[in-house]
Amino acid sequence: MLPPLRRALAHMATPGSVATSVVTLGLAFSLAAGVVLATLAPPARGEPGAIVPPRIHTGGETGAYYSNFCPPLAKALAEAGMNHECTPSDGSFDNMTRIVAEPRDFGFAQLDVLSLERGQFDEGTFQVVRSNDVRECIFAVARNPELRTFGDIAVRADELRFILPPEDSGSAGTFRYLQMIDNDLAHAGTIRHVGDLDEAIRLALAADDTVALFVQFADPENQRFQLINRLGGHFIPVIDRNILSARIDDRTIYFAEETAVTDARWTAKGTKVITACTPLVVFTGADGRISDPAEAALHHKAVATVAAFPAARMLPKDGLFASLVKRTRELSATAVSKLVDVSQAAREKAKPLIDKAKEATSKALETSKPHVDEAKQTSAETLLKAKEAVKDLIAPPTGDAKVP
Repeated sequence: MLPPLRRALAHMATPGSVATSVVTLGLAFSLAAGVVLATLAPPARGEPGAIVPPRIHTGGETGAYYSNFCPPLAKALAEAGMNHECTPSDGSFDNMTRIVAEPRDFGFAQLDVLSLERGQFDEGTFQVVRSNDVRECIFAVARNPELRTFGDIAVRADELRFILPPEDSGSAGTFRYLQMIDNDLAHAGTIRHVGDLDEAIRLALAADDTVALFVQFADPENQRFQLINRLGGHFIPVIDRNILSARIDDRTIYFAEETAVTDARWTAKGTKVITACTPLVVFTGADGRISDPAEAALHHKAVATVAAFPAARMLPKDGLFASLVKRTRELSATAVSKLVDVSQAAREKAKPLIDKAKEATSKALETSKPHVDEAKQTSAETLLKAKEAVKDLIAPPTGDAKVP
C-alpha cells in the first residue's frame, strides 16, 4: 500500500466523526492518485532523464511548412527507424532559436532569413541539409497605380510607409535583408509592424502612400490574395538587379519566377505575377554540437536520411497547392534581364524628378525662413505690447486713490 494511503487509513481508525473520515479518505485517494500519475508520467523535455524524440520545427499550424512539407519528411525518418515530431512554431527565426537549444532537431526556414539572422548566433551553429525543393515568393501590394515596379518603390522609400507583419516574422526578415542589399530601400522613412499579415494588407490598401510586403507560397485560393483583389490592390513585381544578384556562400538567394496570384473564377482572367522567390531550406544543428556519441550517431544518420530524401516525395502530389507548385516556373535569363531593365529604368526615371522635387521644397523652405522669422518677431512684439496694455488696465490704484 502506498505510504499516503496507509497513513490516511491509520488516521481513520482513531476516534472522530464520520464526516472527518470521509474527507480524509478522499484526500488519501487523491494523494495516492497523484503519486501514481507522477510515477507513470514521462519527464518533461529538458528534464534529466527525459526521452523525447527529436522534432521538426515548421511554422503555423495552417501553413504549408506544417501541413504539406513536414509530414513526408517525418515519415521518411520514421521508415529509417527515427521518429521525429512535426511541431508548429512562429517561423524561420523561431526555428533557429529552437535548434540552438536542441541541435538534434530539424527546422524549415526561408534561405534569406537564415542567411540574414545566423549572424546573431555563434559561427558553426547550423548546417543546411537540403535546399531549393520549393520556393516562397516575395509579394508587394499597393493601391497607388504609379507604383508598378520595385524601382518605383525603392526610389520613393523615404516617402512611402511600409506596413509589415510582426517584427519576428519571415516577411519582416526579408524586408530587412532587402534593405541591406538596396541603398534606396535602406532609406525607408516609415516602417510599421502590425499584428498579422491581413491587417498589414488592409492598412496598405487604405492609402496611396503605403505598401505591404510579405513572403508566402502563391495560392489564389488563399483568402489574403482574394482580399487584395477585393480592396482594389495590385501586385508589384519584386524584381531588381540588386535582388537577383544577391549571394551568400556562393548560394543564390533569390530566383525570378512566374506564379499565379488570382484565379480565373473570380477575375476576368487569372493573373500571374513575376517576382523574386527564395528557397525553402531544411537545417539542423551543426556536426560536433551533440556531445553524446550515441545521439551524435543517430543525428548523423538522420541528416543523411533527410539529405537523400527524393525531392519528388517532398512536394504535395494532390490538391490545388500541388498544382500551383507545379505551375510556378523559373524564368529564362532573357526574360529576367528585360524585367530588371524595366525596374532599373523606373528607378532612374523617377530619381531625378524626386530629387528635383526635394530640392525645390528645400529652397522654398529656405526662402520662406526670413519671412517666418520676421513674422515670429512681429508676433512676439505685438504680444508684448498687448501684455503691457493689459497690465496698465489691471494695475492696482496708486496710494492717493480712494476706493468708492
